[in-house]
Amino acid sequence: MTTPYKKAERPRDIANTIGHYLKEGNLDAIVTFFHPDCVICFPPDQPPARGLEGARKAFEPFMESKPNLISTVTHEMIVGDTGVLQADWRIEDDEGNVVAQGNSTEVVKKLDNGGWGYFIDCPLGLPGMQD
Repeated sequence: MTTPYKKAERPRDIANTIGHYLKEGNLDAIVTFFHPDCVICFPPDQPPARGLEGARKAFEPFMESKPNLISTVTHEMIVGDTGVLQADWRIEDDEGNVVAQGNSTEVVKKLDNGGWGYFIDCPLGLPGMQD
């Protein structure tokens, strides 16, 4: 699949590349960084969003404000076309005020376009155990 958008050459590049497109307000580009069968656990107390439509819905609320997303991957392990990441992230407004922050855990997979994308995205860490 060829797109006019950048791709993440390494798993650790995903969030900051999404941040670039978030600042532009380009929702179509953001969605290209998610696996078609992805699961997004945000907010963690709600049922997970699923698939590309779920990724689109998760980012729609941010399109008007076009905030700055800054992510620092703290841990990364890659085996073949799958990896797991942990990162510290924050969202800042145009004046540099932190409006949200967290510690994420993600499972990533190689995508059809040759880049990397989120397969399981937990921006606020893993959800709690369910009985």
